[in-house]
Amino acid sequence: MLAQLFAVMAPVLAGASIGFGWIRLGYSYPTEFVTKLVFNVGTPALVLASLANADVDPGDFGMTLLATLLVLAGLALASLGVARLLNKSWRVILAPMMYPNTGNMGLPVSLYAFGHAGFTYAMTAWVANALIQFTVGMMMASRGNPWKALLKNPTLYSIALSLVFLLSGTPLPAWLGNTVHLLSGLTIPLMLITLGVSLASIQARNLSSGLIFTLCRVPIALGLSFGIAALLGLPPLAASALALQMSMPVAVYNYLFAQRARREPEYVASLVFCSTLLAFVYLPLELAFLLPS
Repeated sequence: MLAQLFAVMAPVLAGASIGFGWIRLGYSYPTEFVTKLVFNVGTPALVLASLANADVDPGDFGMTLLATLLVLAGLALASLGVARLLNKSWRVILAPMMYPNTGNMGLPVSLYAFGHAGFTYAMTAWVANALIQFTVGMMMASRGNPWKALLKNPTLYSIALSLVFLLSGTPLPAWLGNTVHLLSGLTIPLMLITLGVSLASIQARNLSSGLIFTLCRVPIALGLSFGIAALLGLPPLAASALALQMSMPVAVYNYLFAQRARREPEYVASLVFCSTLLAFVYLPLELAFLLPS
């Protein structure tokens, strides 16, 4: 199990290390340009490539979608208390609290843990997370008119188009599928390298804060997931997939949002970094509990 988890997390650490080393070697890095490229080109392509051809039953999709949205709402409320504990503005803590890495880390781990049946539920949780992150999250990260920023967000249109293909059972045309798969390949590497660039400037006190944040967030996410799953009557496999997804480390996208909104991006990067490293410890313990005996 540890070997499988390392295989998933090694690319995250490797990508961040490249950005970290790049800055330490004295090279320049166009953070603003890369951030715009990821938001406006890479992310819409990644959403369309990942979601449009997924095999999800509409009924299961709806219930798991609702459960995920309720968990995200609970995490948003919990961020107020965590922000007070860490002596930070709730605006800084809200996004890292709400948006775990359900994509490039959560989906592979879910597939390994639960197989293709559980992967369907994990994919649905990722969809719900992405819908909120790239609508509400994008609006909060905007420094100008939030509605104007929302309407100009190409990821929102990509999600809507993906749901049309997903719920209608229509596959992407070959030309479109090939195109978005090609463009989506730039997204995760650039995100991770940009994260590493920020990690190069992190101070030690932020690392201790990241540890406290993770120790608060993971139990809250697990408690909310299992509580809401029981309330809605989700099957055990769906509940386990939901809990695993919502307790993933802080998503790299949160650093990019903080960078865009200029809300302590180096601090948010420390939360991403610490939660990712601590996942080596808590994910094996969590999977030992979630996996059927």
